[in-house]
Amino acid sequence: YAVLIKICRKVPICVEEFDNVLRDRSHIDETLRLATEEKATDYAAAIQKLRKVYHTSVKPMEQAYKYNELRQHEISDGEITSKPMVLFLGPWSVGKSSMINYLLGLHDSPYQLYTGAEPTTSEFTVIMHGEKIRSVEGIVMAADSSRSFSPLEKFGQNFLEKLIGIEMPHKMLERVTFVDTPGIIENRKQQERGYPFNDVCQWFIDRADLIFVVFDPTKLDVGLELEMLFRQLKGRESQIRIILNKADNLATQDLMRVYGALFWSLAPLINVTEPPRVYVSSFWPYDYAPDTSRELFKREEISLLEDLNQVIENRMENKIAFIRQHAIRVRIHALLVDRYVQTFKEKMSFFSDPELVFQEIVDDPDKFYIFKSILAKTNVSKFDLPNRDAYRDFFGINPIANFKPLTSQCSYIGGCLLEKIEKAITNELPALLSSINSGKQPGLSSCEVTGCGEKPKNRYRKN
Repeated sequence: YAVLIKICRKVPICVEEFDNVLRDRSHIDETLRLATEEKATDYAAAIQKLRKVYHTSVKPMEQAYKYNELRQHEISDGEITSKPMVLFLGPWSVGKSSMINYLLGLHDSPYQLYTGAEPTTSEFTVIMHGEKIRSVEGIVMAADSSRSFSPLEKFGQNFLEKLIGIEMPHKMLERVTFVDTPGIIENRKQQERGYPFNDVCQWFIDRADLIFVVFDPTKLDVGLELEMLFRQLKGRESQIRIILNKADNLATQDLMRVYGALFWSLAPLINVTEPPRVYVSSFWPYDYAPDTSRELFKREEISLLEDLNQVIENRMENKIAFIRQHAIRVRIHALLVDRYVQTFKEKMSFFSDPELVFQEIVDDPDKFYIFKSILAKTNVSKFDLPNRDAYRDFFGINPIANFKPLTSQCSYIGGCLLEKIEKAITNELPALLSSINSGKQPGLSSCEVTGCGEKPKNRYRKN
């Protein structure tokens, strides 16, 4: 039996005679509550309201001050309505694809992800819900505006050839989307892949609700590629879950040593006071090897599934919080650009050279109190301020003359852009979040029903 387990580790599909050693998967359905029917209308009103808030209060400010050229993060309708995304990262052949096969019950089906002892996954594979089982080419996924993957087109045709989608009718995929990634190979340079691998990883990291970084006991060394990956994960520590897979390959004493070695390898890369959660188990369809900590592995697996279920249950709250965080960044960007515009106008005289004046402001914004004035006059945390150097590049592409002051961004019908985005941040999005938490369907405000014939006030306009 032990020999069988070892053989199955190396062979993608075991023969049918050994089907009786497959592991029971009933706890997966129970923990994720897949048997309960979701009410499609529960969050439909909230999604509609969220889209309206974004398009009426946030996006106009984005476009007016070209925020997307600073952060390179454009939010589409597909991203607002998308399901939670779970991203699988890690070295090659640590069991990422096998873990997805196990969670979805794809073992021995024609649609299981290919697995093996050698590096097998060379594509970014998106496993999502669909009415029938089919594969979708990356070029089609990027061209479909109803999906959340259209921004991936910017990484070029070589990458789109390495992107593939798999649709299938599955209860779990009705609630979550899985993304399998190529394994990290330390002796391979990024340029050899033919596309910007780290940039693509960053795109998925920025949009993932949960990130599984998978290791196995034989691949604990940290090289340059893995070090770069953990740099990209900075700021996303709350979404990271470390998985020590194939743990039943080791005796208990060896497992303890490997666990300590994993923490020792990752300690320099994760600079947080509280380390991320590490799950120790064996995520594949076959039963645990004999004489191993079966109960421990089962409890660890259930804990990980509870984490996944928490993400699914809180998907709407996380979406609202994400849009609100995005709106705060857009507001700060607009306030900074407005301050640059004001400072430029104040320093200009009849005999001044516009290029030299503005170059001096961009090179040393602290001399003109650009950032300090924002902190002093507005409700902005110093920890939310963007990098000063980013604005040197931003204004190198976008001349200062292209931007109007915030005091000029008002209209009788549309209102003031600043007041609208502040209302969204302080009132509309928190109210929407409260309605979700209290179980009430979000309704339209009285102004949205009857129309408020009040002229918009601009507190930044000089009398």
